[in-house]
Amino acid sequence: MKELIIEKSRDLFLDIGFKSVTMDHIAQEMGISKKTIYNYFKDKTELVKSVTFNVYSSITGGISQIKKDSLDPISELYDVQLFIMKFLKGEKNSPLYQLQKYYPLIHAELEKKQFNFMIETTASSLKNGIKLGLFRKDINVDFISRLYFIGYKGTKNPIIFSTEKFDPKVLMQSYIEYHLRGIVTEKGLKKLNHFINN
Repeated sequence: MKELIIEKSRDLFLDIGFKSVTMDHIAQEMGISKKTIYNYFKDKTELVKSVTFNVYSSITGGISQIKKDSLDPISELYDVQLFIMKFLKGEKNSPLYQLQKYYPLIHAELEKKQFNFMIETTASSLKNGIKLGLFRKDINVDFISRLYFIGYKGTKNPIIFSTEKFDPKVLMQSYIEYHLRGIVTEKGLKKLNHFINN
């Protein structure tokens, strides 16, 4: 039952937002009593935390699998973004920003985990790209990894990039292209252009 509550809550939080969804709402959607939810979670904050790290584990697991299956680090970046967009349902409600606003302690813990994971995976992709001759040998891997993380996080801020003005999918594709064009070799640029055109 605990897993079912997390799953239904996750769908509601991603569809409607962390603030708007109440424990009554979740109970009603599941056809159970609110008391049943409180048997597993002491309050909404605990449920939000469980859902947040359930989503985090699912996303990082999916990204790790994409990295294993990917042909090259250029297509890998686009495949990862497509996976995240599908998982987060297009991020219509900017779930990360809502989490930061209404549950700052949970967000801070997630941010730390996300930072470590992204720095590690981005660095390994950059090194692989250099090895394959797709990325320049002279790039500072640690610097670019951190810069990519900051830019990625920036695109999720609805104050800077409102969904009314910027479609999240197009925004991320544009950011990835911007990131790659700064580090690709001539060989990498050909692959990038071919990927974009197709």
